[in-house]
Amino acid sequence: MNPPKEQVVPAGNAKWSQTPPTGMAYWETLANALANEPVQERDRFIMAMLKPLGIEKGKPFHPTARQQKILTDAAQMGELMAKANTYTKRFEDTCWPGAHWKDVLAVNTTQREANFEQLDERASYFYEAVAISEAMRSTTPGFGQRYMGVYQDKDGGWLTGGNNYRLHVPANPPAKQFWSVTVYDEKNRQMLINETKRMDVSSRNPDVVKNADGSTDVYVGPTAPKGFENNWVQTKPGEGWFVLFRFYGPTEQLFDKSWVLGDFEKVK
Repeated sequence: MNPPKEQVVPAGNAKWSQTPPTGMAYWETLANALANEPVQERDRFIMAMLKPLGIEKGKPFHPTARQQKILTDAAQMGELMAKANTYTKRFEDTCWPGAHWKDVLAVNTTQREANFEQLDERASYFYEAVAISEAMRSTTPGFGQRYMGVYQDKDGGWLTGGNNYRLHVPANPPAKQFWSVTVYDEKNRQMLINETKRMDVSSRNPDVVKNADGSTDVYVGPTAPKGFENNWVQTKPGEGWFVLFRFYGPTEQLFDKSWVLGDFEKVK
């Protein structure tokens, strides 16, 4: 049996963004998506909660002026709740004692546990990202990937573009293939856009400077550290950001936590 051929549909000049819209545009996009997608069993109670808002499969979405005002305010509050749910992850333990790093994928691919659906867990991940697979949650040494995220510095402050930070990556990171530190814009959850066009520091880059003991210092902030420009990701004052640390081909030292990663620390 021949495998199905991959089909690629040219997008042409059509404008597209994976970032959900805000305000009434959010509800209109949601209503349109639900009208064209099948209702899965795990979503039936969510659909029941949307029905009083005028969003119901098979019916047009035409809110009144009063409803539009309520929904616009609700969208703003809902995003604040989503950010709190994503950037603090109260349902997830930290990866290493004393640090703020947490596993980004706190949700299963089935999005369910034995006795409940992973409501907050899936809301947390899918506010931040798009797709999920078992390989991204690997527990097998040398296979797949693991993604760790951090949103606060060592002192518990939110990571912000006006400060300069250093992340000390100890020698021999537990990644059989490579590791990378990627910086994302807190507002739209996309890779940070800056003047240098460098969004990450990775072991794949031969120009990254290593310390004498094999460790690596990663710098994030508005000012480039002298001599470590290739270890630096530029940020903008007034804009928040967060980091995903990716381990490709994670090794046993990540799973048994014998290799420990600390937090970002402010530097002058």
